[in-house]
Amino acid sequence: QLQASGGGLAQPGGSLRLSCAASGFSLEWYNIGWFRQAPGKEREGVSCISSSAGFTNYADSVKGRFTISRDNAKNIVFLQMNNLRPEDTAVYYCATDTDCSRLSWTQISSWGQGTQVTVSS
Repeated sequence: QLQASGGGLAQPGGSLRLSCAASGFSLEWYNIGWFRQAPGKEREGVSCISSSAGFTNYADSVKGRFTISRDNAKNIVFLQMNNLRPEDTAVYYCATDTDCSRLSWTQISSWGQGTQVTVSS
């Protein structure tokens, strides 16, 4: 089971760190992606990290502001979000078996419950 956490309310320019933790299985074998869905919009890929952490990918809208990382020993993947903007407001999800090159989920992706991120002054 995946569980995303760390969301909340941040001011524009602020920071949040999201965590994606797994229970019952090890994340180390999986590419892990972060996705988000804003009200009335389709779910979109935000970032992805390969199982070995040797490859990462970011949506153009978050490049230079967000950083994905993983700690396989602790079975957690992080998304550090800096310089947040109101348009980053969305529910953020993590998923396994992500196609990192395409920044998309696959038919076998498993999803965690999302965490709400709200950026507002």
